Amino acid sequence: AAWLGVPHTLACCNGTAALLAAMWACGVGAGDEIICPSVTYWASAAPALSLGAAVNFADIEPHSLCIDPRDIEQRIGRRTKAIVVVHYAGYPADMDPIMAVARRHGVKVIEDVSHAQGSLYKGRRVGTIGDIGAMSLMSGKSLAIGEAGMMVTNNRELYERCVAYGHYERTGAPSNYNPPDQQITDSSLRQFSGIPLGGFKHRMHQLSSAMGRVQLRHYPARIAEIQRAMNRFWDLLEGVPGIKAHRPAKESGSTMGGWYFARGLYRAEELGGLPCAKFAEALRAEGVAFATPGANYPLHTHNVFHYADLFGTGKPTMISWTERDVRQGPGTLPVAEHSAQTIVGVPWFKHDRPAVIEEYAAAYRKVALQAAKLA
Repeated sequence: AAWLGVPHTLACCNGTAALLAAMWACGVGAGDEIICPSVTYWASAAPALSLGAAVNFADIEPHSLCIDPRDIEQRIGRRTKAIVVVHYAGYPADMDPIMAVARRHGVKVIEDVSHAQGSLYKGRRVGTIGDIGAMSLMSGKSLAIGEAGMMVTNNRELYERCVAYGHYERTGAPSNYNPPDQQITDSSLRQFSGIPLGGFKHRMHQLSSAMGRVQLRHYPARIAEIQRAMNRFWDLLEGVPGIKAHRPAKESGSTMGGWYFARGLYRAEELGGLPCAKFAEALRAEGVAFATPGANYPLHTHNVFHYADLFGTGKPTMISWTERDVRQGPGTLPVAEHSAQTIVGVPWFKHDRPAVIEEYAAAYRKVALQAAKLA
């Protein structure tokens, strides 16, 4: 809480649990809808199904790979409760227009910060701009503490609801383990003390908590080194055709945090139409093992969001209680659906070692400049 500069944070067992609690705290329930970008990890969207809600997927921006603010307003309906904003691969989503749309329609904004712990949007820490933020802190993340998650918010009511949903010993009942949160003011939550309203136990594992306190002390310095290293890599490739940096403009005041899940923007039209898969194959031949095309697959095309019947109602959960069918098939979100042709993996440098970084940059430069031969 002190590091982010917010009054309320809540340790969770993983990022998925934090996102589920955030959705419930925002009032998402049976028959409701959330809006979420299609290109993201499934935990940004799937918890809504377990609450009986539907997911109206939005397209992404080709330069940021984050939710396209221009594709949000048309998706808001009478039962829309929340917009999930994913700061994808560390890139801060464009929060100002997103918040403006949300405020016009009285919709909550949930920031998924799982890729972007420590990223800045115009000088502000992501996760603290919307109504509530949630993040994963699992072993692969830039802030890695084992297996854990975190909920963050400036809103006392949302915090209390997250406590009541999965932290049953903190809602006012006597406990041998945790002091009850006597500040819980919502009587509708206090009357259920002793049993979590979601039927979940969201506590963080104690060892992860202890590890996290140590990791957090080092994390600002690690962010700084990752930033130097990744910016060095992209500066070396400035002007090389076909491969563009996935990072905000330097003068924007926005940063990439720990730069988790580093990606590059691939532009086949600058390389004679060379497919991204062929470009990535050549990079792997040069020794860049993690050069793969694409990123997360578009969720709006996945069968879970079309056909899965989670509650045995005899019809897909996505339409079991909703007023309208928001399911989308192929051809509906063109940027998301073409992401395998426009995104390519790049090294994630955690240390600023110029000689190594130059070696990898040289491989990308070599493949790009030899694209005609590859074609």
